[in-house]
Amino acid sequence: LVYTGGCNGCDIEIVNSILSPRFDAEQYKVFLTWNPREADVLVVTGPVTSLNRKPLEAIYEAIPDPKLVVAAGSCALMGGVYKNIHGDIPSEEIEGPVENIIPVAAKVPGCAVRPQDVLAGVVSLLPTLLDAD
Repeated sequence: LVYTGGCNGCDIEIVNSILSPRFDAEQYKVFLTWNPREADVLVVTGPVTSLNRKPLEAIYEAIPDPKLVVAAGSCALMGGVYKNIHGDIPSEEIEGPVENIIPVAAKVPGCAVRPQDVLAGVVSLLPTLLDAD
C-alpha cells in the first residue's frame, strides 16, 4: 500500500479491507506487507505529485515480476478530486493519475473507496499472478 497524498480516507478503507475479520482477506491469500520485495500487488492511493513520483517508481521497481498495480480512489484514478483547485497540494505539483506513471492493472473508483471493492480489485488480479508462475 502506497499513499501518495489526499485525505487518507482510501487508506483507512484499504486497511479495513485487509485487516478486518469482516472481509477476511486472508481467505484469498491477501496479506499486507511493508516490504516491496515480498509483494505481488501494489495498491496506490492519492495523486502522483512531483515529490512522490520517484519514490513510487522505486517501490514499483523493487517488486519482483510479475507485479500488478491497483489504483484505488478518485485521487489515484484522476489525479485528485481537487486537482484544479488550490488546496493542500498545489495543482502544478500534481503529475496526474497513477496510470500516467506506472502500469495499472485494476482500477477501484470511489471517494473514499469501499473496502469490499478494494478487495475485489486485488482478488481480480490473482488469476494473472497464478498464471505467471
